[in-house]
Amino acid sequence: MAELDTSGGGKHKGGKVRSKKQSTRIDLTAMVDLAFLLITFFIMTTTLAKPKAMDLAMPDKDEHTKDQMDIAASRSMTILLGSDDKLEWYIGEPGKSAPTIDNFGPDGLRKTLIEKSKEVQQKTGKFMFVVIKPSDKSKYKNMVSTLDEINIANIQSYGIVDISAPEIELLKKDGLYNDNK
Repeated sequence: MAELDTSGGGKHKGGKVRSKKQSTRIDLTAMVDLAFLLITFFIMTTTLAKPKAMDLAMPDKDEHTKDQMDIAASRSMTILLGSDDKLEWYIGEPGKSAPTIDNFGPDGLRKTLIEKSKEVQQKTGKFMFVVIKPSDKSKYKNMVSTLDEINIANIQSYGIVDISAPEIELLKKDGLYNDNK
């Protein structure tokens, strides 16, 4: 049992004779119980960091879809994810436009996505479609960063596709397909 003693202290010799003070006893058991109940309540009801997830709808690989949508090359952008946290992008078909080596972040991929999306919107009046092609040398965090940048740039339509052999050769030619790992 918890209690608080507020007695007057020890007896002093000499001096005036005073009346004896009664010791005041305060029982703190109820307060301690209440404190533990409150602590338990707040621990149980507090939510810690909630996981953040981005919805991603992927088609089945085994199923051949008949509902494929043809998109004009002039309004499609392809992003090739290479090694060493680098990427390469081009507009249209591979080999017909010069690829550009870029990096992630506000001054890299995000700026490019926003600018190219506005250009496509002005030229065609339609939204830009982004094709993401991760190589086997890219890291998972690069894919997540690319999806984040697409979300920030408010790109309405994008897809994740397997990278082709000519595109791997393009990455090798530009030094973005290193065998470091």
